[in-house]
Amino acid sequence: MIDRLVLLGVSHQSAPLAVRERIARLSEDPTLSLQRLREVPGVSEGMLLSTCNRVELYGAGQPAEKVADGFRQMMASEPDVLPHLYERRGEAALRHLFRVASSLDSMVVGEPQILGQLKQAFQRATASGITGDTLHRAVGRAFAVAKRVRTETAVGRAAVSMVHAAIELSERVFDSLAGKHVLLLGAGEVANLATQRFVAHRVGGIVIANRTLARAQALAQRFAGSGVQVRAISLEEVGEQLVWADLVLSAVAADRLLLTREQLRPKLRSRRYRPLMCIDLAVPRSLDPRLGSLENVFVKDVDDVGQLVSLNIARRSEEAQRAERIVDSEVQIFARVLRGRSVAPVLAALRQRGDQIAREEAQRTLQRIGASLTEEQGRSVEAMAQAIVKKLLHEPTARLRTAAEAQASSVLADAAGELFGLAVPAESLEAFPEGSPDGSPEGSRDQPPEDED
Repeated sequence: MIDRLVLLGVSHQSAPLAVRERIARLSEDPTLSLQRLREVPGVSEGMLLSTCNRVELYGAGQPAEKVADGFRQMMASEPDVLPHLYERRGEAALRHLFRVASSLDSMVVGEPQILGQLKQAFQRATASGITGDTLHRAVGRAFAVAKRVRTETAVGRAAVSMVHAAIELSERVFDSLAGKHVLLLGAGEVANLATQRFVAHRVGGIVIANRTLARAQALAQRFAGSGVQVRAISLEEVGEQLVWADLVLSAVAADRLLLTREQLRPKLRSRRYRPLMCIDLAVPRSLDPRLGSLENVFVKDVDDVGQLVSLNIARRSEEAQRAERIVDSEVQIFARVLRGRSVAPVLAALRQRGDQIAREEAQRTLQRIGASLTEEQGRSVEAMAQAIVKKLLHEPTARLRTAAEAQASSVLADAAGELFGLAVPAESLEAFPEGSPDGSPEGSRDQPPEDED
């Protein structure tokens, strides 16, 4: 089954943005793209994953070469893309899928969005009726691997953006930002991202101050109904918020300091000397560095935040190595289990033949001497016949499983079928027994396995 898995794609690892933009049109109409995927010769299952950093086609079918060629023809509508394509098959495709789900192949290692995007891609493919055993099990296991990586490593916990790092620094002053009041200077993209994060932390309120009041109002309006009160003021009104604020974050460069020591000092008594965190992401600085000389006022500038980002990138790199080891382990375990199950139809037929022979011989013996045996003795004869057959089949069964896990099952499986005269339907060779590869009950194929976060 694992040898049926094929991947063809292009990503930030293999192609520049201009190339990725051209191929991204495949995802403009997911239904049409999935329909085209279904029509590729040899493909029995398929999925399209398209994000801002990657477009990947996953499929299962036979022969794998034919599936890969069909995928390449789909991508060939943009000839400039072809030199940037990467192809993976079998275990290599499985490892790539696990790494993508675990955010180890992302532009920012550890970012959480890719797992949700993979789930959406699988849901669309499943709704289109183009997924089956191979993708269901492979993608389902990828979700489980991603969860294990998030649980057992800190690969996604260290802040690697300036805004995330600024929030991490703030949480060193306040145990939690929940209920805290934020004064945000600026209304650009950084301010937008910061507002998103503050809303997610359920702060007590956000005031956005900007030179152009209309821009601040537009940004505040985006978060109407978020559960956090967000309002806009002009920069001239900043002084009025100094008693109220717990955190000041500046994301706007200015030709003058927007908050000075002289402005804040008279407010300290009214603030009852509550801690105030001031973070300046602007260059040139817009918050007075001397603010830090005031009691219970903490100041961090863009270099302080940058140092934390650099430190966290190093931390993520260390955690990513741990995550890679988890992925490698999971690939080996999953592949071994799948290969072991590839001989399940032969083993089932072998056991069935053995049970049949045991029953027939026990019945033949009982018909000859049955009248002189008690019911209990008759059951003992039947049990003995079954035990003899099981002992005879134990060694060939174990060797078949071992060979399957070592990728050498086909010769022994064929030999067993020939020696024992087994009739194994061709379609059963591609089917799995009940249950998922890790031994847990399999979920409905109409829905992807749920993430428990």
